[in-house]
Amino acid sequence: MENALDPYRFRIQSVDLLRGIVMIIMALDHVRFFMGPTSFAPEDPTQTTVLLFFTRWITHFCAPAFVFLAGTSTFLYARNTNCDLQTLRNFLFTRGLWIIFVEIFLLNLVLQFLPYQFVTLQVLWVIGWSMILLSGLIYLPRSMILLFGLTLVFGHNLLDYIFAYGEGGWLYVLLHQKHMFMTRPLPIFVYYPLVPWPGIMALGYLFGRLLVLSTPHRNAQIWTVGLIGIVLFLVLRAVNYYGDPVPWETQERGPIYTFLSFLNTEKYPPSLLFILMTLGPSVLMIPWLEKWQGWKVKFISVFGRVPFFFYLLHFTIAHVIAIIWSQWRFGTSEWWLGPSSGFPEGYQPDLAVVFAIWPLVILICYPLCLWFANYKKAHKEYWWLSYL
Repeated sequence: MENALDPYRFRIQSVDLLRGIVMIIMALDHVRFFMGPTSFAPEDPTQTTVLLFFTRWITHFCAPAFVFLAGTSTFLYARNTNCDLQTLRNFLFTRGLWIIFVEIFLLNLVLQFLPYQFVTLQVLWVIGWSMILLSGLIYLPRSMILLFGLTLVFGHNLLDYIFAYGEGGWLYVLLHQKHMFMTRPLPIFVYYPLVPWPGIMALGYLFGRLLVLSTPHRNAQIWTVGLIGIVLFLVLRAVNYYGDPVPWETQERGPIYTFLSFLNTEKYPPSLLFILMTLGPSVLMIPWLEKWQGWKVKFISVFGRVPFFFYLLHFTIAHVIAIIWSQWRFGTSEWWLGPSSGFPEGYQPDLAVVFAIWPLVILICYPLCLWFANYKKAHKEYWWLSYL
């Protein structure tokens, strides 16, 4: 039997599967954003319902896993192509710039259509900058890359109570503070500050080395990393002292909402506890996913093979469906076409609609993603396809 982990000959099934699962779950959150927005944060234990909370909470796993696996894929790309550090550096730097461009000019168009109301800087923004930083980090010894990653992930919450003021405040905001700049001609909303995302990508890059070890060594180390992440989350969250800017609290609504408060960690920027809570279980899935077979592997892996293409595609489809649905249901679609005063008359969030539209978006995306994945595989001579 051929070795499915040979980095020079094959893609690693578990990486594509985990990334595909992440993309499918991520689509749930974005469909909820378009089809079932709420006037409060879905993860707020004082206002949410249990189902709404977990509909949002399960999607928290997506961004950390996506960025982490982007680092892992960078290592595997270098091994598969046997490229030198200069070639890898150029690829990371130019791809990072391209992804930042897509965030600002294409994703904002997909999210808002025209006219623009503001410019948002989200996950593609931090992935782009993280790749640019990784293009320099790859020249460092592994121990220095590990130190960089661990410092950003474990240390950045020391900055939680520092806020930007004065002329130089914009730089701190870009690094570690969600904020909207009231600039002209359009406001700029920094939804994803940069830190600690480059640290997550750097750790993912090092994690790629584990995946090319022999199976017993690989799985043992993966289990160790994943379990350490989960145990650290449980201990630090229980202590309630460091790792997240908002401590959990006993809720008047009952024990179940106290439990939701325990799970409600900060995503913008992702706290240490948010990262441990999401990446620990994600890493543990890899040995399990290697055992999957059959149609679900072929179906899910398609999205994992073309995540960037799927990311832009599913946003566009979900937005178009939201406009059609709103026009049919409420007689107006202005709130998804441009500036509006809020929800249309008679609107109430309905998760049944969200869970009905979510698989529809996935099914529409599948044949297009399959075509594009096969096209990329058949046309490796087109260098520009590696940027999509």
